[in-house]
Amino acid sequence: MSTHEVTNQVPTPTARDTAADPALIEALHREGAGWAEPEVRDLGLLAGSEQAQEWGRLANEHEPVLRSHDRYGHRIDEVEFHPAWHELMAVAVAHGLHASPWREDRAGAHVARAARLYAWSQVEAGHMCPISMTYASVPALRVEPELAEVYEPLLASREYDYGLREPTGKRGLLAGMSMTEKQGGSDVRTNTTRAVRSADGSYRLTGHKWFTSAPMSDLFLTLAQAPGGLSCFLVPRVLPDGTRNAFHLMRLKDKLGNRSNASAEIEYEGAYARLVGAEGHGVRTIVTMVNATRLDCVIGAACGMRVGAVRAAHHARHRRAFGAALIDQPLMRNVLADLVVESEAATTVAMRLAGAADRALSGDADEGAFRRIAVAVSKYWVCKRGPMHAAEALECLGGNGYVEESGMPRLYREAPLVSIWEGSGNVAALDALRAMAREPACVDAYFAEVDGAAGADPRLDAAVAELRKDLADPSDAEFRARRIVESMAVVLQGSLLVRYASPAADAFCATRLAREGGHAFGTLPSGTDTGALLSRVEPA
Repeated sequence: MSTHEVTNQVPTPTARDTAADPALIEALHREGAGWAEPEVRDLGLLAGSEQAQEWGRLANEHEPVLRSHDRYGHRIDEVEFHPAWHELMAVAVAHGLHASPWREDRAGAHVARAARLYAWSQVEAGHMCPISMTYASVPALRVEPELAEVYEPLLASREYDYGLREPTGKRGLLAGMSMTEKQGGSDVRTNTTRAVRSADGSYRLTGHKWFTSAPMSDLFLTLAQAPGGLSCFLVPRVLPDGTRNAFHLMRLKDKLGNRSNASAEIEYEGAYARLVGAEGHGVRTIVTMVNATRLDCVIGAACGMRVGAVRAAHHARHRRAFGAALIDQPLMRNVLADLVVESEAATTVAMRLAGAADRALSGDADEGAFRRIAVAVSKYWVCKRGPMHAAEALECLGGNGYVEESGMPRLYREAPLVSIWEGSGNVAALDALRAMAREPACVDAYFAEVDGAAGADPRLDAAVAELRKDLADPSDAEFRARRIVESMAVVLQGSLLVRYASPAADAFCATRLAREGGHAFGTLPSGTDTGALLSRVEPA
């Protein structure tokens, strides 16, 4: 029954290009991968399409289901996904968001992949988990050239070939990780899973894993205690003779967010495995994986911030309150502009890290040292800012943002994941301290980077000087680790924004470095050019 005419409702966003992001495209060219812009743009248009957005919605509403046994009681350990999940995965693999950059002999390949990941992740974050782990598996497998020769071409293939079959008979593979256990979490040295060597040189694993990401994958890198100490192993789901490995899925995790992606508890019951690297070198082997997945955590956090800022600005442009459009009201403009500042800072540093990774992998030692420390400090801080940013963006929509149909609750639930994945805040902060203590070249590389903006902004110069003083004082360093690492991350972001003349630079230095504003979003100082900032997310 119609009672009245409804007005002042925000229109559903039309198809948009998720790659139409000035901070992203500028960084893509700056970091040496401008040649990839056409593909990034094509993927951005697909990501912003109604079809792709519907795939994301369906993949989250129809969560994966564990099928441990078939109708006859035979153990099958399958995870069943909605077709939308497979559509998302097929696009991601076809565009090389997984391991394909490792096979591309071209400068900027990893930067191009980061930009594509950023554009496509805006559809749905959950399916990026197996994509990221597949990317990270290659450098670890290269420790064992015999295994890399067999599996790397299949991991890098741009064909998505799902279903459990013998790996070398498939057109493309995905890799997962199975590291943590109940008693230790991030403290993997307490793992109790045992590895016993067989006569043929393989191993048999027995034990449990508390978190196994993407359990439907074809191969898994895992840690277990061998006679020589904690070691890294490659575990296939299907054995060379076509039978299932003794790798049992006990249950799927009921998670806060990341609902489209399956995470499982598993048991190894004499599971077949191949050693990756030497016995006792397990942690050393997986460090190469950690660097890659931590970079993806930063990209994921930046991506979430971009989504939040775009949605909040769209709502504010079309919603009226108290006689004016929300976006024209000073305080709302302050909030929205501040969300853009945080988003641009995150995107800029994420792409700088991708550039460092690309150059480090090509043999640039200075970039390698910078990458080592910059990934750790950025992973800590950018991922910490994600949940706060998502909450503020949600609030811009008012009660509408608290309703599932807006998409904001999904964004909000997803935001904390990257802060936990690959080491929560304390782990990341302590890792940064460890890097500085063990590899002093990291500190030199970090300051060489931030000094690239020396003299351009007195607020930045003052923050750099204060940071140098902080790092010179070794007392209570572990107790102060979060404050130290936060300062390093914010100074790095500020230096990049200043150096590259970002519209966000002045507001960032005023609020994040000089504290001329407050701590909450929406406390930018008077005189901030909000129009220039808002044009980056919602052109008039």
